[in-house]
Order: sequence, then C-alpha cells, then structure tokens
Amino acid sequence: MAQRLPILYQNKPCYDIYITRDFADVVQEFSPFIIQDKKVCIITDSNVRDLYADALRAELCRLSGKVDIYTVPAGEEHKTLDSIKGIYEFLIREGYGRRDLLVALGGGVIGDMTGYAAATYLRGVDYIQVPTTLLSQCDSSIGGKTGVDFDGYKNMVGAFKMPRLVYMNMGTLHTLEDRQYFSGFAEVMKHGLIKDARFYTWLIDRMYEICEKDMDVLEEMILRSCMVKKQVVEKDPTEQGDRALLNYGHTIGHAIEKARNFELFHGECVALGAVAAAYISWKRNMISMEDYYEIRDMFVPFYLPITVENIDPREVLKLTRSDKKAHAGTIRFILLERIGKAVIDSTVSDEEILAAIQEIYYDEGDMCE
Repeated sequence: MAQRLPILYQNKPCYDIYITRDFADVVQEFSPFIIQDKKVCIITDSNVRDLYADALRAELCRLSGKVDIYTVPAGEEHKTLDSIKGIYEFLIREGYGRRDLLVALGGGVIGDMTGYAAATYLRGVDYIQVPTTLLSQCDSSIGGKTGVDFDGYKNMVGAFKMPRLVYMNMGTLHTLEDRQYFSGFAEVMKHGLIKDARFYTWLIDRMYEICEKDMDVLEEMILRSCMVKKQVVEKDPTEQGDRALLNYGHTIGHAIEKARNFELFHGECVALGAVAAAYISWKRNMISMEDYYEIRDMFVPFYLPITVENIDPREVLKLTRSDKKAHAGTIRFILLERIGKAVIDSTVSDEEILAAIQEIYYDEGDMCE
C-alpha cells in the first residue's frame, strides 16, 4: 500500500513524498503538474536510463505530447557546471519554456543536478524527483537543496529549489548494486543517530531484513527516515539553524571524498565521518565509550567502512577547512550529545579533528612495524 508524506514550507503545504513499489501510479500523481501541451524532460544518467527511463517515458506520454530523455554520464565526477551547461543547451534547443517540467530520474547526483538546472533555467521551472537509490530516497531528494561540485569541492555551487513531488518507487532498489545500496544506508543510520534513538535501535534489530531488502521492512524504514528529514527541513528549510544537524558525518566525510578523488561512495564517506564525529563526542564525554564503539561497529554489518587507507590525515584536516559549511574559518561541527540527539558545535579544534581522522585511518605501514 502506498504511503504519502506531505512536506510543508513556511507552514504551508509544498509537496508530497509518495512512497510506492512501482510506476503504476505515475499518471495519477504527475497529472496535476502536466497541463495541456506541457513539455517534459526526463533527466537521468547512463546507468538508470536503460533500466527505467523508457518505462517512465511511456507513462508520461499519456499526459504530454512531448517527453524527452536527456542522459548524463553516470558518476560524481560528472556533477559539474559543464554537465549543467549541456542540460541548458538541450532545453534551449528543444524549446523548453517556464511552463514546462523537468523530471530527475536517478540517484542523488541526478537529483541535485536536475534541481539546480530547474532553479536556474529561465529563472526557475518546475521539477519532480523520482529517486532510484536508497540514498536519494531517504535523504537527498527531500528538502530542496540542489547543486553541483566545483573544482572537486562538494556542492559548492547550488540553490534551494523545492520539487513539486517526490515519487519514490522502492522497486528500483532491486536493481541497485549492493555497494550502492549500503552506501545509502549510511544516511538512514545518520537520521537515527541525530534525531531518533528508537529508530536507530529499530534499524539494528532489523539488520537481517534490511540487508536482504525485505520490502515491508524497507517501506517502514524509508518512511521513518523521511519523517526525520521532514521534521528537520520543515523547521529550517534554508539551513539557517537546525538543518545543519543533517550534516552529521559530512564534514570529515566530504574531505575524505575529495582526498580519495571520489573513489569511495558518498555514503561510505559519511559512515567514516560519522565514526569520526562519534569519536570526538566520546572524547568530550558527551557519549560513553560503549556508545562510541557500538556506533562504530554497527556500520560493519551493513557493509560500510569504519577505517580508510591511502589518505594523508593532515591533508584531510586541511580539506575540512575548505568545506562549504565552514564560516570565516570556523566549522559548525555536528556532535552527538547522546544517541538520538545531535548538537551544533563551533569549538571543535584542529587537534580534535586530526585525532578523529587518525582514529579511522588505516596505515598498513604501522601494521608491519
């Protein structure tokens, strides 16, 4: 049975998250946003296109006489302004106007890029999110943050642009490779750690079902994860305050992503950053040693890393200072006051960050000595 979760913006209804298991309801859910003669451009990547783009296009052709598919090469390395330029050129060439609609079909990279294109093309056109990865379904498709990387720095260029609808087809998770699937789980675990201790425990108790992609369990997991993000983004839609809590694990995580030239998936780096942030929280006596080791070890059954090799800890520290969340050289670091309650802290020192990076750093040379 489909689930519907409304998202408010400035205390008014803004868009719905529609959670289902197929594309059967696409026409019903998209019809309010595709008026007569409205063009639709499905923006996807080279991996997702062969899986779902034609099926989605066939459904949307029942609503619009012109449905295009524009394909971006898959991978974080293509999340750039050059790729956005390609989208603009296609939309201009095909005569897309302000009344037309963009559809983001894919993971977080496609969602961010399509949202940014929608925010900036002709000063703003409507778009709909159709997330196909666990990460994008539980996190990045919700809340209206869009953007691209610049010169290897994560999401340095962007805008806030709310979608008209988020249509989640959980069936797409069946074709997701395991590494990508578990990468997305890092963001789910993050939501429990920062806002909902009961959800965190629920995730651990259903470890087997989650790993086996049990659809009933996944539906509840995705809904509960979305409810955490709903709570945060409705309170602070443009990240002026509490929305920064969603960056738990991301400060060091983003730095590791860049240091490893995006060889690691985003969620894998978030897991590493989450362990590092929990370590700082423990050393500050905010959480117990037992809590720290449980948090660290609970990523392992979900095939997420808790150590990283082939980095220079001091280079990673330097990269944290160039993160977009730094303000006048001061990082708003997210720590855990306890499991289920995160806090913003601007006093974390370089020494603390370096110690946390060294905690997760695996040096083969040290092991041989």
